[in-house]
Amino acid sequence: MKKHLLLFGLTLSLTLGLHSQTFTAVSYNCENLFDIRHDTLKNDREFLPESERHWTFSRFWRKVNDVGRVILQTGGKGEEWRLPDIVGLVEVENDSVMQTLTRRSMLRGAEYRYVITDSPDARGVDVALLYNSLTCRMLHSEGVRIPKVEGQRRTRDILYAHLAVRGDDTLHVFVVHFPSRAGGQRTTESYRLLAADILASRIDSIQHSHSAQENSSPAHILVMGDFNDYSHNRSITRLLSTGLSEPSASAVGLYHPAEVVGTYRFQQQWESLDHIFVSSGIAAKQCYIYDDEWLLDVSNAGDHRPRRTYLGNFYQGGVSDHLPLVLRFEIVNKR
Repeated sequence: MKKHLLLFGLTLSLTLGLHSQTFTAVSYNCENLFDIRHDTLKNDREFLPESERHWTFSRFWRKVNDVGRVILQTGGKGEEWRLPDIVGLVEVENDSVMQTLTRRSMLRGAEYRYVITDSPDARGVDVALLYNSLTCRMLHSEGVRIPKVEGQRRTRDILYAHLAVRGDDTLHVFVVHFPSRAGGQRTTESYRLLAADILASRIDSIQHSHSAQENSSPAHILVMGDFNDYSHNRSITRLLSTGLSEPSASAVGLYHPAEVVGTYRFQQQWESLDHIFVSSGIAAKQCYIYDDEWLLDVSNAGDHRPRRTYLGNFYQGGVSDHLPLVLRFEIVNKR
C-alpha cells in the first residue's frame, strides 16, 4: 500500500509541477556511492565485498535507497512537496549505479533521467545530474576535462548540461567536484584555481553568447557541487568574478538552523565545501541545508554531525559525510 501511495504521490506531483513556476535544485555529495563490482581500470578495491570495508550488496542497496529517500524528501512537505527538478550528485562511481538509483530504487516511479561524466579520476568517482523528464528536457551535455597538474592526481571532469525547462527558457547547469585538498590546501590550491578558470571561461562564453543575441534575456546559469574550497578561497572568488552570486553562502539547516551552519563537520566545526551559484537570470527564493534527524548522529556532548557511511573502515550505516544543499528558484526574463 505504501508503494502505491508513493507512486500516486509522485504522479500527482509531476502533473502539478508542470504548472509550477518555481524550480528545485539539489546538490549532494553522496560519499563514495560505489557498486560492488571491480572495475579493472580503476582503484576501487576498497568497495568490494572481500575488502576490509566489506562493501556488500545489502549495504550498497541500503545506500542507494537512502540517497533516493533524501532526494524525495528535499522536495518539501505536505501540499507544497514537488519532486526536485534537477539533482547534482558527487562521488558516484558509474552508469550502473545511476541505473540502479533511477530504475530500481524508490525513485523508480519518478521519471528521472540522468547524465554522468566518465572522468580520469583514479578511484573512478564521477559527477552526475538527475533531471525530472516532465519538467526538463536535455538539449546537450558533455564532460569538461581538467588538465592534469604535475604532482597531483587526475581529477573529475566538470559536467555541463543545457536543459529546456519551460517554453523558450533554457538552463545551463554545471556540476563539479573540484580537485581534492589531500596533501594540504596550499599544495593543491593551484589545481582548484585551474578548474575554476576553466569553469569561469565556459560561463563567460555562455554569457557573451546570450548578450550578443538581440532582445535576449540574461543567460540562466546554475553551478553546484563540491568545490573543496570555502567561500573565502580564491577559486570561489574567481567564479564570483563572472557575475554569479552564491545563495548557498548563508544557507543553514532547515531543522537545526542555529547549529547546522555547514554541509559537513570537520574537526568539530561545521564547514561548507559544497556551494550553489546562480546567474542574474535566476532568482533564488530559498536556499538551505537539508538536515533531517535521520541524516545525523549525536555526540556525547549533544552536537550533531552527518551520519556517514563509513568512519575509516568501520561501517556506520549512514548516507553521507555531507548534507545536501537545496535551492528553490525562479527563472527571470529581463529584456
